[in-house]
Amino acid sequence: MFRTPMLEDEIISCYRCPRLRQYSEIIAKVKVRRFKDWEYWGKPLPGYGDVNAKLLIVGLAPAAHGGNRTGRVFTGDESGKWVIRALYELGLSNLEVSSSREDNLILKDVYLTNAVKCAPPKNKPSREEILNCSYFLKKEIESLINLKVILALGKVAFDSVCMTFNKGCNFSHGVVYDTVGKKIIGSYHPSAQNTKTGRLTWESFMAVMRKAYELTRE
Repeated sequence: MFRTPMLEDEIISCYRCPRLRQYSEIIAKVKVRRFKDWEYWGKPLPGYGDVNAKLLIVGLAPAAHGGNRTGRVFTGDESGKWVIRALYELGLSNLEVSSSREDNLILKDVYLTNAVKCAPPKNKPSREEILNCSYFLKKEIESLINLKVILALGKVAFDSVCMTFNKGCNFSHGVVYDTVGKKIIGSYHPSAQNTKTGRLTWESFMAVMRKAYELTRE
C-alpha cells in the first residue's frame, strides 16, 4: 500500500491556510515557461510511500514548480532528485529519479511527506501555517504503525516533528533524539540553496540517510 486514502482526502480538501491555497492555485495558473504544457496540481500535497514504513522522511513544503506541479512529494524538483536517488542507492526505491505521478515510483519501507502541505511564497510558511499543518503531520505519524525513525530535512521540518512529540530539540545536521520509541534525526535540507553552495554535500547527505536506514534495522 502506498497511500492513506482517508487522510489523503482530508489533506487535499484543507482550506485552513487561505494564503497558501491562493498562492498554490495562482502558481498553477501562471506556471513557468519550461512547464507551460503541464497541468499543475495546485492543491495541498499529501504524503506518499509505503504505509508499512519504518522510516518517515519529512521535508519543508512542496516546491512551487515541483510537488505543486506534479502532485507528489519530492517529485520534479532538485530536492526530490537527491532524496529519490539516495533511496534508490539504499534499495528503498525502484527508480533513481522521480519525475511525475505516472512514473510508477515504488518505495519500500519509507514514507515521504512535508511539514507544510501547500507551496508557500518564497518557501517561507508562517508560524500559524506551520501549526495548522502540524495536525496532519501528527496524523501521518500516527498512521504509520511500524514507524521507527523520522528523518527531518531542514530546521522547519525538524522543529515540526519535535513539536508533534512535545519534545524540545536543537537542530543540527546528523543530530539524533530518542522519543516515544522512535528516533528523530536532523539533516540539512537538500535544496538547491544548500547543495549548490556546498553547505550540504552528497557524501554528508548519504551519511545521514544511511544512519537513518541503519537505525530502522535495529
